[in-house]
Amino acid sequence: MALEVISTNQAPAAIGPYSQAIVAGNLLFASGQIPADPETGAIVGTTIEEQAAQSVKNVAEILAARGLGFENVVKTTCFLADMADFAKFNEIYGAAFISKPARSCVAVKALPKNVLCEIEVIALIED
Repeated sequence: MALEVISTNQAPAAIGPYSQAIVAGNLLFASGQIPADPETGAIVGTTIEEQAAQSVKNVAEILAARGLGFENVVKTTCFLADMADFAKFNEIYGAAFISKPARSCVAVKALPKNVLCEIEVIALIED
């Protein structure tokens, strides 16, 4: 099986030796998206709401690069710097992921660039 690399300038470029997303068979595996501006790489926002909104936007752009949307997402993994932000994060997340994919959400000690959240997704491709 050949792997397809997904890359778009509408989402932040990878900041390490990885791809924004990989398609394997009929699944898209997206790398975690932090609230970075795709053009500048600067972190967007200082609150969990602002940062979650930008992370969701970055996920949307990666999905769109393969012709997918949030309705194609079957699993997400969400990382929070502080579990006290869980309810506020859920408000932003829930507005986008209305199909309610399976999810894990964990608090971690630190995230890249000291952001407050990161979201990764697995999506089903129905060609």
